[in-house]
Amino acid sequence: MSRQYFGTDGVRGRVGKAPLTVDFALRLASAAARVLAPEGGRVLIGKDTRVSGYMFESALEAGFVAAGVDVLLIGPLPTPGIAYLAQRSGCKFGVVISASHNLFEDNGIKFFDGQGSKLSDEMENQIERLIDEPVLTQESHLLGKATRIDRMRIQYQEFCASTLPAGMDLRGFKIVIDCANGAGYKVAPRVLADLGAEIVPIGCSPNGKNINDGCGSTAPELLQLTVPGVRAHVGIALDGDGDRLVMVDALGRALDGDQLLYVIANQRQARGELVGPVVGTVMSNLGLELAFAARKIPFLRAQVGDRYVLAMLKECGGTLGGETSGHVLCLDKTTTGDGLVSALQVLAVMKQTGASLAELAAGMKKFPQVLLNVRVARKFDAAAAPGVQAAVRKVQERFAGRGRIVLRPSGTESVIRVMVEGEDGSVVTASAREIAAAVELAAAAA
Repeated sequence: MSRQYFGTDGVRGRVGKAPLTVDFALRLASAAARVLAPEGGRVLIGKDTRVSGYMFESALEAGFVAAGVDVLLIGPLPTPGIAYLAQRSGCKFGVVISASHNLFEDNGIKFFDGQGSKLSDEMENQIERLIDEPVLTQESHLLGKATRIDRMRIQYQEFCASTLPAGMDLRGFKIVIDCANGAGYKVAPRVLADLGAEIVPIGCSPNGKNINDGCGSTAPELLQLTVPGVRAHVGIALDGDGDRLVMVDALGRALDGDQLLYVIANQRQARGELVGPVVGTVMSNLGLELAFAARKIPFLRAQVGDRYVLAMLKECGGTLGGETSGHVLCLDKTTTGDGLVSALQVLAVMKQTGASLAELAAGMKKFPQVLLNVRVARKFDAAAAPGVQAAVRKVQERFAGRGRIVLRPSGTESVIRVMVEGEDGSVVTASAREIAAAVELAAAAA
């Protein structure tokens, strides 16, 4: 089935433009209720801090209540917190209103099932088939009810803290925490402080429009300046919905998801706690693969998207995986990517070893990697375009087997992503530009 609405992470787009309208949210809720809770039950709705979250929350609430589903409203909470609490509170499913790392003009709607896992493609397809059906309204005695449960977030905070090894706290650490003015702005600083860390919060003052704006994991520059400026041991940057993570060492150097995955996996192997292969994606840095090979840690690559990393982990029996962007999956701790929980795992390694973050990441040498986004009017198969194929062949000959090229359409934006990596940074940059130029020409002709 060709999917019209669902991408790699729910439905996402510009607020007010199809499909991100109030009318669509109402119909989406009605369709989801018929598929995920046909006999009633409860749904948990959470959101990030975008001003548009209020109207989508109200529309979803109306659609679910009309369909006979009881609604629990928890307000701003990280996406993984919704997954966790939907499972803990006996909900049939959970809904998150967020566009993750995008700016406030965008928003999105994504779902978790009652076990805290993302919906299968087939389940999303079933919902899509019903979206254009009239909104279901039950008879009055069958309507659902809505309840606000803001204080339930404390359960999520306690859960995050519990993912540290028994008896461990964070006393002695000075940590700068950047919550991207997003969903984690309440819970993340509180968890770290409750564990005994001295915290310096930034990006924790949302106003509905400043989410991901010059802060968070997609813009860690302020964090990089602040950490050495206040002589902190480490910095933590979440994205707008709290499922991505970037960390900063004491010298202000940013570590991405590949490097953090290396730190966690290396320590787990050393302690005999690593289960199964580690799973990255086709975008994971070649340096990560080589570092794992040197330590005889099996490594597999999935498609881009944490749902595909998760699927491969389940298939191969692994518990640890992630993406360069900062989605890190610790399936022995959570059912989905959780930026705060992943940060706590890295802090635990620092505590156990007494080593700095820079020292822990030193064993992985990152290959220069350039990622260019080519905006296109509509999606097309860039890899099949003759001009693009010629450009790719030319670069492959230049690398002579010592580099990688990945072309893929974004699952959340109208762009083609061009990734090139190799040993020489200047050659990599020039090569990426050549291929991106070829993609632009092909897109104009498509």
